[in-house]
Amino acid sequence: MAQLHARPVRPFTGRHMALIMVGFFGVVIAVNVLLANLAVSTFSGTVVENSYVASQEFNGWLGAAKADKALGWHMALAREGAGDVRFTLTDASGRPLAGAAVRAQADHPLGAKAPVTMTPREVAPGVYEAALPAGRWHVGIEVRAQGHVWHAEDDAL
Repeated sequence: MAQLHARPVRPFTGRHMALIMVGFFGVVIAVNVLLANLAVSTFSGTVVENSYVASQEFNGWLGAAKADKALGWHMALAREGAGDVRFTLTDASGRPLAGAAVRAQADHPLGAKAPVTMTPREVAPGVYEAALPAGRWHVGIEVRAQGHVWHAEDDAL
């Protein structure tokens, strides 16, 4: 029977443990620094300028949202090519909302790009188009038609 030659086992020392601990915490600290740096550079942290004033206006915002919902109007948002966005507006019965005065503003979700103000033009009954740079945008729209003012929001990708 052949005899196997075993390699001598090196003992696990305090030096090995120290290297493992330094390596582990070094990786944890490096990842935390990277993620904190990315978080600070991509989001300002400002949701509203003054939270007290926003809280005082909140009930008004709820009332306006109820009025908007009561109209039953609907907006469908779609990209048209690389630099355009299309708004399809319909009333409560599904008919096109033609001849409306439409204004819109697109905000970058993380505030990395300046807001874009748009005045969409009607290209078909109830269908409006405007230029919007490529990327992800949060779009707010104001529609004035049939003696009402209606607001809606959606994301454009």
